[in-house]
Amino acid sequence: MTDTWIINASPLILYARINRLDLFEQLAPGVIVPEIVIEEVRSGMHKDSSTSKAVAWAVQYRHPDISIPASVEHWDLGPGESQVMSYCLQGAGWAVLDDQMARRCASAHGLLMIGSLGVILRAKVRGLVDAARPWVYKLMDQGMYVTDELVEQSMSAIGEGK
Repeated sequence: MTDTWIINASPLILYARINRLDLFEQLAPGVIVPEIVIEEVRSGMHKDSSTSKAVAWAVQYRHPDISIPASVEHWDLGPGESQVMSYCLQGAGWAVLDDQMARRCASAHGLLMIGSLGVILRAKVRGLVDAARPWVYKLMDQGMYVTDELVEQSMSAIGEGK
């Protein structure tokens, strides 16, 4: 189960907005979406129509919320991030999240993690998209925050440098 991806709300919403939720299924042998993550996404449905796609896709991977260890609670993360961390600490797999504090928590716990940018980079490397750069720009247009420097470093790393 260590290759399973436990997906948080931000990547779920971003990939729904660009109509590429399929990449999660193609890249990860298993997917988990904690119940609270689905509820967080569902709560935004009145503001963002793409969240209905995200929820419809995520429910097939729904898993019940689990207890949050004290080592995660003290980070004061959001409920979704806390559930993602808790699943990962049980050996469930990769944390798929973008939140900076959650990424710090994952790093402090020695957890495997990937963010929205990393997903599209991996998709390019595995031949699931012809070019990552256009998808990165689409993700940025839909709310993914990354610096131009990080984008350029990432593009160079996968052979799409300027």
